[in-house]
Amino acid sequence: MRLKTRFTELVGIDRPIVQGGMMWVGRAELAAAVSNAGGLGILTALTQPTPDDLRREIDRCRSMTSKPFGVNLTILPSVKPPPYAEYRQAIIDSGIRIVETAGYSPQEHVAHFKEHGIIVIHKCTAVRHALSAERMGVDAISIDGFECAGHPGEDDIPGLILIPAAADKVKIPMIASGGFGDGRGLVAALSLGADGINMGTRFCATVEAPIHPNAKQILVENDERGTNLIFRSLKNTARVGKNSVSNQVVDILKRPDAKFEDVQHLVRGAQGRVLLETGDLDAGLYWAGQVQGLIHDIPTVAELMDRIMREALEIIERRLPSFRG
Repeated sequence: MRLKTRFTELVGIDRPIVQGGMMWVGRAELAAAVSNAGGLGILTALTQPTPDDLRREIDRCRSMTSKPFGVNLTILPSVKPPPYAEYRQAIIDSGIRIVETAGYSPQEHVAHFKEHGIIVIHKCTAVRHALSAERMGVDAISIDGFECAGHPGEDDIPGLILIPAAADKVKIPMIASGGFGDGRGLVAALSLGADGINMGTRFCATVEAPIHPNAKQILVENDERGTNLIFRSLKNTARVGKNSVSNQVVDILKRPDAKFEDVQHLVRGAQGRVLLETGDLDAGLYWAGQVQGLIHDIPTVAELMDRIMREALEIIERRLPSFRG
């Protein structure tokens, strides 16, 4: 089953479904499974400890799929930033043809990737940022609604408004992110003007996701209320799964004089990795979106994507035409 859109034509895939670039999760086994099922798998560059480790992970992914896959490079402020330029060069040297960028000031990275003929998808959370990226020369936009896991921005615009608002102005292909997990969402995104969907949390609850079964099961057990918004007072909002750690972060940051240093020990990325690897659901933070309310099982990636396509085509070919008088 195929669905042809501007985005599938751009990146050479059969199904307009992209796997989000997720820290600690975007590894070869998941990316290859998504690509083999007709979508676009994404490795997460900074999951790998060094640029050379990224090169090896790209090689490992190539040994598992002959289909297109990409690499995510997220640029975020940091006390000790990683060597972004070296990771970027590793991506280029490895012959990757598709890159997803996210975060702050990507101009240097976008320009270098484009010099090497790489397709760049830039992830953003506002129409104005999407237009800025389009002027910068990226090839496609991934627009993140307020429902998404990770950083939804500070405007709090849900996908039902953000996607068509962006589609009204953005001329290049666009995929929609935040709240997508089934065929209904795919059809809705296409109806709102997107050329496909990006899924992160939903792909975490699959057999191939390289995380502990407990971390998958909590996504099944939670409903759409199972997230916390943290760092709101710091103007760096993040949506994470609700657990004792994120509850504590929210409570501490409610204090009028609270600073990041007050919660720094709770939000270390290394602790989130412990949670994902050991299944101790109170070891740290885990990223999760409101789409948890639509997750009811842990299928293989192929089963999930086949289901999404069946549902979408059923809606497009049967349900919607039935409304015509």
